[in-house]
Amino acid sequence: MRWSLPAAWPAAEGSAVRVLERYLLRTFLVTFALTLAVFTFVMCLGAVVKAIDLLARGVSGWFILKIFFYNIPFLLTFSIPMSVLTTSLLMFGRLSSDNEINAMKASGLSLWQIITPVVLTSVLLSALCLFINGSISPKSHWAQRSLLVQLGVTDPLSLLEEGRFVRDIPGWMIYVGKKERGQVSDIHIYELGPHGATRSIRAKHGTFSVNKETNKLLVTLYDARGEEPDSSNPANLTGTRVVPAQTTTFPIDLAAVMQRGSVRKKGADMTFPELLQTLSEESQSLLGADPQEIVRNRMKLVVDANTRLALALSCFAFTLLGIPLGMKSHRKETSIGFAISIVLVFFFYFFIIIADSLVAHPALRPDLIVWIPVLLSEIIGFWLLKRMA
Repeated sequence: MRWSLPAAWPAAEGSAVRVLERYLLRTFLVTFALTLAVFTFVMCLGAVVKAIDLLARGVSGWFILKIFFYNIPFLLTFSIPMSVLTTSLLMFGRLSSDNEINAMKASGLSLWQIITPVVLTSVLLSALCLFINGSISPKSHWAQRSLLVQLGVTDPLSLLEEGRFVRDIPGWMIYVGKKERGQVSDIHIYELGPHGATRSIRAKHGTFSVNKETNKLLVTLYDARGEEPDSSNPANLTGTRVVPAQTTTFPIDLAAVMQRGSVRKKGADMTFPELLQTLSEESQSLLGADPQEIVRNRMKLVVDANTRLALALSCFAFTLLGIPLGMKSHRKETSIGFAISIVLVFFFYFFIIIADSLVAHPALRPDLIVWIPVLLSEIIGFWLLKRMA
């Protein structure tokens, strides 16, 4: 006698699949929320130290609270990808250890069906990170810096960042290769006019000191070399007048910086549209500057943009990699999952550090280096999943 399946069974089977999908999705989201809370809390410790320092200076608790919360979106750009990776490792490590994966396969589900809810969730998290990295985080970062200037707790010397062009001081653009307690080296200073740089000074080393009573930044340069382009035709480099000097001293007015309550946006303060606009205007604003410096400054912005994109898409890449690694570990201990996650995250951020250090060498394409761990994670993860399937 041949038995035929009741017509209601396919519907029951579909219902069971939906129940299983909800179970996997709920498990993933709960684990993700817990790991996100842990990682964000750990990364907030630095902000807590900063808040204590502000409190010791007599800053009100309300301002400190605002500064603290402005810092959270920036932390989320790192903690969300880390949490996605850790969640994938922990969740599928436990499912594999409890033989739940084998039970699902025995019921007729393929590995691709099992992981689909988690993978789709990682795509949504990547989209969320893209929004945070491209809009919320830079706005919060800029709001935090502006608030610090309003409170008067920002040291004007801190505006000078090593290896970066700084345009926070109206009418000036300053680059220092190295800075240590007022002593700076590899200095490039541009005095800006309506149509670009009107004068430039380069020096091997020098000192910067601040007179807080007059809001003046006193700049003393040694082994300096000044360049003044032809005022009638700045684009004509042959008309540039060169003025060497063993020592030169001049003041820079900081009153505008302190009075306006905010500073010019840096790359980390710009949204994606602002980054694109700045890149398109960079060459015109630096008319008369060294072409290599223009390329280097543009590359810094390009690396910043690519790093944000790579961090956002790493949620999807980490999920593809974390699922098979968790299944292979066959462990449900939380410590093992965290250990593997930390190693992989260190590997990922190591490439970001390399890319940032190579900004001065645009020919090495540091903007592409940040994508190496993302692509490797996706390729290795997909290959492992295909073998397991």
